[in-house]
Amino acid sequence: PLVSGTNPWEGLERFAVAADRIARAPVLSIACIRGRARGGGSEIALACDLRFASRERAVLGQPEVPFGLLPAGGAIERLSFLVGRARALEIVIGGEDFDADTAEAYGWINRAIPDADLDGFVASFARRVASFDRPAIAAAKSLINRTGVPAMGDLRGTLGALPGVVAGASPERRQRIRERVVAMGPAFELELGRNLGPD
Repeated sequence: PLVSGTNPWEGLERFAVAADRIARAPVLSIACIRGRARGGGSEIALACDLRFASRERAVLGQPEVPFGLLPAGGAIERLSFLVGRARALEIVIGGEDFDADTAEAYGWINRAIPDADLDGFVASFARRVASFDRPAIAAAKSLINRTGVPAMGDLRGTLGALPGVVAGASPERRQRIRERVVAMGPAFELELGRNLGPD
């Protein structure tokens, strides 16, 4: 199994396994994104089958690389499949925040929906799907998953690369980020993608 129980990355491995279980569950999972979905939040949304986001309020991002880390909960693999190689590189290595309209254009989410309509749209869609026969839903999802869900071996590869990335991270860069966090306080997180860039 992926989770060994004897290494310092076990919590992250458990997270990756949980996200994989969401992706492989025989039911349709829907992420309704209103607010910030960065890092692990984005990875949980990516593990869901469908993602709908508030046009005015959703912010998505993978800020791990600017912190000297990797998104090891499935974002590298799932984004590569959803948005393509070049855009996955932009998202993962660039570490910037993305609004819902851009995320929709990239294929990161299914749709950007006006905030006032988001809950109603998602509830209506879920009711529609829930009215269908469960065996048909499960079979269709299983067949689509053959080419649309990363293999556990790929997730293991990303998790295996993380210790080397962390060991090679620049202490000076981390110190600059810590100083910026202290100086800005809570405002640092509001525009995290921009604040992780150069001064």
